[in-house]
Amino acid sequence: MVDDEAEWARLHAAGLLTSQMRMQDGVASYAQLLAGGVTRIDIERRLRRNELRRVHPRVYADHTGPLTWTQRAWAAVLYAEPAFLCGVSLEEPKGRDTGEPIHVAIDRSRRVRPQEGLVIHRLADLAPRTYGGTPPRLKVEDNALLMAQEARKEIDAIAAVAQVASKRYVTAASLRAALGRYPSLRRRPLVAGMIDDLEAGTHSVLEHGYLTKVERPHGLPAGDRQAVRPGPSGSQFRDVEYAAYGLVVELDGALGHESWREQARDADRDLDDLARLGSVTARLRWHQVFDTPCRTAARIGRILTRGGWEGKTRTCGESCEATAS
Repeated sequence: MVDDEAEWARLHAAGLLTSQMRMQDGVASYAQLLAGGVTRIDIERRLRRNELRRVHPRVYADHTGPLTWTQRAWAAVLYAEPAFLCGVSLEEPKGRDTGEPIHVAIDRSRRVRPQEGLVIHRLADLAPRTYGGTPPRLKVEDNALLMAQEARKEIDAIAAVAQVASKRYVTAASLRAALGRYPSLRRRPLVAGMIDDLEAGTHSVLEHGYLTKVERPHGLPAGDRQAVRPGPSGSQFRDVEYAAYGLVVELDGALGHESWREQARDADRDLDDLARLGSVTARLRWHQVFDTPCRTAARIGRILTRGGWEGKTRTCGESCEATAS
């Protein structure tokens, strides 16, 4: 009877390990192997026979060929366990795996030895920011704010928030809840303003950016804000109007577009056409205002000049491109 129970327990543990490794795409930790009835001697023998390979210390894969992205992700999570995919590793990349390092988040109280192909982020109060998943990962909202926190450039922080806002299940409320879990977030006013705009359907962050990064520091004339024009269905508002020079600037800061970076490139090309051809409406997005404000000011200045403006665009600093663009 005792032998039967022991055999049942052994088979049950082996079955759990088989299911576990199937879920983990053939990757397992040392602890999981032991729990499944595989001894240390068994592990060493399988390594010699190339039935297992060591991916990270105490983490193994059940083959010796190239690892898939999912296998590398599981190996990273199991090595730093408890750990969660984060940053650019939150989702499997589309197309061919280029072998970029896997990013995982661990609690700030822990220390994990670095490994090749692995980037570790240490976060305070990690548990509320995580989502189960296979492999486990951060919540998409919290991950976007982590990327905004670590972004070197302001436009990259904007991109992180804009891209996550494009997901149907992400709302202003869920982003604001995530913001509450980042009390010391860099660029907090910018991110909070974007969340407010998402909720209200306005573009006040972009409008303020145009005033303080494009128009004012480069000596452009002051435009009329929210200028009213009659339209087919009543009054319509223009974000910035330079009526004396025949130019309207529309600031399109809408969040929730899947391909907002592509739209930014399109807007950049459109603005070049406007600068050459003198069209009456310039439509700007985040890229033009926050990433290339000096080039944008130069092109807006040229359009204004064609409309009769006699002023000159000025530089805002030593590296300003406003007069060279």
